[in-house]
Amino acid sequence: MAPVPALLEPLNLRFTNYEEGLALRITRKFPELFAAWLKTIPPHISVHLDGDLASFATPDVAGTVKLDATEAGIDWFDLRVVLDVNDATLTPAEIKLLLNAKGKYVRLEGKGWRRLQFNLSDEENERLARLGLSTRELSAEPQRLHALQLADDAAKKFLPEQQVEQIQRRAGELKTRVAPDLPGGVTAQLRPYQLEGFHFLAYLASNHFGGILADDMGLGKTLQTLAWLLWLREASPTSDKSSQPSSPEAPALVVCPKSVMDNWHAEAARFTPGLRVKIWPPSELQTFRDRLSEADLHVLNYTQLRSLGESLASVQWRAVILDEGQYIKNPSSQTAQVARVLRADHRLVLSGTPIENRLMDLWSLMAFAMPGVLGSRAHFGRLYDAKGDPFARRRLSSRVRPFLLRRTKSQVAKDLPDRIEEDLFCEIEGDQQILYRAELKRAQQLLLRVKTQKELAAHQLHFLTSLLRLRQICCHPQLVNPDLRVPGAKTEALLEQLEPLMEEGNKVLVFSQFVELLGLLRPLLEERNWPLFYLAGDTENRGELVRQFQATEGPAIFLISLKAGGFGLNLTAASYVVLFDPWWNPAVEMQAIDRTHRIGQVNKVIAYRLLIKNSIEEKIRALQKQKKALAEDVLGEERFSQSLTLDDLHFLFAD
Repeated sequence: MAPVPALLEPLNLRFTNYEEGLALRITRKFPELFAAWLKTIPPHISVHLDGDLASFATPDVAGTVKLDATEAGIDWFDLRVVLDVNDATLTPAEIKLLLNAKGKYVRLEGKGWRRLQFNLSDEENERLARLGLSTRELSAEPQRLHALQLADDAAKKFLPEQQVEQIQRRAGELKTRVAPDLPGGVTAQLRPYQLEGFHFLAYLASNHFGGILADDMGLGKTLQTLAWLLWLREASPTSDKSSQPSSPEAPALVVCPKSVMDNWHAEAARFTPGLRVKIWPPSELQTFRDRLSEADLHVLNYTQLRSLGESLASVQWRAVILDEGQYIKNPSSQTAQVARVLRADHRLVLSGTPIENRLMDLWSLMAFAMPGVLGSRAHFGRLYDAKGDPFARRRLSSRVRPFLLRRTKSQVAKDLPDRIEEDLFCEIEGDQQILYRAELKRAQQLLLRVKTQKELAAHQLHFLTSLLRLRQICCHPQLVNPDLRVPGAKTEALLEQLEPLMEEGNKVLVFSQFVELLGLLRPLLEERNWPLFYLAGDTENRGELVRQFQATEGPAIFLISLKAGGFGLNLTAASYVVLFDPWWNPAVEMQAIDRTHRIGQVNKVIAYRLLIKNSIEEKIRALQKQKKALAEDVLGEERFSQSLTLDDLHFLFAD
């Protein structure tokens, strides 16, 4: 039998004259130490516990996880993960203290030391994760979920039976399968996955959801959105669920990078000519608010969004679309803050990279598209970005699944042609535009003095020089004057195109006929720490560069001179090609694209041509199509450009 003094030794009791007995200083470690000590007392020894110490003889507080759903508007519920405890004497504040202690003892006034013990099975954790929830949310802020999400079988275990029936009935009334016919005004034949995307957008609108279309770059997010906007105008799925729905004539708003504004106009003219689209130059912005009726779709860039913020917020838009939505990935930025206060019946984000560097990127996009669905920023960080939590990503995926659609190139490969070519337009402005207009005016004045084909032959060198200088100015002003420190519109457009492609892990070939331009691009790309390869006419280790590019894991960019890289290269690791400047002979462009689109290529190839709108480049592109038969029989640029007639030059040098 152990003597009593020996049993007391683990407590490290000390004799005090004040108490005239043994005493122990109470520290944070005391409850666990004392509880563990009690378990070592042999059964035949009785320990009398006075006051608060008596609480150590009572069972731990046990709890059961439940969901408390409160209606928060039509079809929406504010949901709390709550704990139903087996001790009715505990107040909500005391239960919260016990929760925050995470299984440790808490001294409650008048109730001694208590601790809370509850464990969820793996199945129960999985059920909560399917709902996008976690016991991390116990005692936290309510989370807003839609009836569609709560109708999942995973919610049955945690909700009262009567409420389960109510929610499932409500969810059954919703339009979960929306498959309207494509509007007659859409002139394109949508591929199967694009039609699915259009139906997804219609589903969002019919249920008054916002959402994210996150297809890979090059899969036609713009076309799907334009078809949806035309359907919105014709079908008017207005919103009895919106507190202030727009009028039937309300326009839509697209906010996008400056470099793709013209692309929206061009795509709409091509695929949905019935939609009136207006791009706003800086000089007209002061009249913006008074001229909304002039278009069905207004296109602004993100700089304009910030400058017009206050006036935009007073408009009730039919729809607001943020193209390249990663521009609002920083939720504290002015751009994101202005975007969130816009009023619209329908909200949509387009982004091939909804998560670029961190999960908070997605929170910011959803805070615009579906405010409140992912909770506050702080809550989002705790619940979905918690390190070491195996269910965190599963919860996030479950929460956003009804509102986000993403398809990669590999997933829809069977619906894609082997090669996709797309013209991307941007506009020059400022000093670059002044330089271009001055050169164009000189060529026009010379052309006025030329009346016959014979006179044209005498001045042919002058005209070819003017054509070359205009094309160089379009590419970058420093190609005609190295001392100019003027930003190039196409350089900015290229960087904006490459950003998401690099984030997605793609390999890209960038071709230009101007070696000097590649030299300007090289340091800009190196600043961004993107893996970079360079090939021009004087490059000696061509084979080794190709081998390294092909073998590189992850994203990479290959800058290639069109003449140096047009033949003899096999670069099938790349699935994107950018033609920075148009070549007179389209056959030469095809040879460039064929560096990657050849035997051994397992991916679909997407090629972009960067063109300056209303410039010599746009007219060269048109002339390529007109003279395609001639181009196929001509070798080299010189002979093709020399074949230009007087009528061709009038066309090329026209305003």
